[in-house]
Amino acid sequence: MNQKYLKKLTDLMSDNNVEAMLVAPSEDMSFLLGFSPHMDERFQAFFLLKDGRYFYVVPKLNFEEMQKVLGKDTAIYQWDDGEGFLCKVKKAFEEFDLIGKTIGVNKSARAVNMLDMKETMDIKFVNGNHILEELRIIKSDDEIEKLRIAAKMADDVFADIIKFIKPGMTEDNIREKMEELFLEKGAEGLSFDTIIASGPNSSKPHYNEYSRVIQEKDIIIIDFGCIYKGFCSDTTRTVFVGGMTEKEKEVYNTVLEANLAGEKQAKSDVSAQSVDKAARDVIEKAGYGEYFITRTGHGIGSSVHEAPYIRSGNEQILREGMAFSVEPGIYIPNEFGVRIEDIVVVTENGVEVLNKSQKTPVII
Repeated sequence: MNQKYLKKLTDLMSDNNVEAMLVAPSEDMSFLLGFSPHMDERFQAFFLLKDGRYFYVVPKLNFEEMQKVLGKDTAIYQWDDGEGFLCKVKKAFEEFDLIGKTIGVNKSARAVNMLDMKETMDIKFVNGNHILEELRIIKSDDEIEKLRIAAKMADDVFADIIKFIKPGMTEDNIREKMEELFLEKGAEGLSFDTIIASGPNSSKPHYNEYSRVIQEKDIIIIDFGCIYKGFCSDTTRTVFVGGMTEKEKEVYNTVLEANLAGEKQAKSDVSAQSVDKAARDVIEKAGYGEYFITRTGHGIGSSVHEAPYIRSGNEQILREGMAFSVEPGIYIPNEFGVRIEDIVVVTENGVEVLNKSQKTPVII
């Protein structure tokens, strides 16, 4: 168990007038406990009180593994399918004096479970996601090193995959090869489903089909990342097969300039929205503003998407140790799209760009 962060979390809970935090299986749980069980429809959660006490509610089929994680001295309330979870939650809340109190809830908790609990007992649930994000928004030196290694794995996979891609293969062939390469390089797994968006599919930022065949002249957005010791990487490069048209070259150079402008603006004591604006201004000045339809970036760490969010309207001030993506893009419907993404970490003197793979156009 991550005792350092459990203590920090209880302090944040007190500051936010939250009596307890409900953490369902998720990256949040893995970050706090060093383990998160398989999540299904059966309710289970870790409950941390602001005074530092904690307990766990678990279906019987997960009892053994959670007792191993939490220890035999921890209060664990187990339930079976015949009785349901509500009676055990109520018993736990009565024994820990949580009836009538305010409970923070993490983002993976199921709304139907919260509604059932509210019908059974007098409790108030509030969104606890911002508290849990604040808990881990500043990365330690050790955590930054894990992000560096995860980013290098992504860079190395990109260097290999551009040697593999050729006309006639499918998007799925590329996806499968990248997953294979990540495992070969020691990744624990993928941080998200790899995106291989070719041709007109590249205008869809989160395209998730893999059936198109790569043509003799093509464009491919490759968005990929892995997990290393619980920390994520997330990188995007746009590559070209058989050359670039003049319009593709113009759009690519605009996105690259926006990426570099965003990274230059990212530093301690500036707002998240100012980084978004720096990148967005470049694309708007070039006449492609209507095609920049996403935020400029998102935080990264034990989750692939977490605070800080690099978007307009977010006045959060960046601080040393924050890690996030800078990923401007231009997406022209029914034509093509271009995205370039790096992970950066705010340092004392600016930012460290973790991704080192080339950003000049790659032509296969």
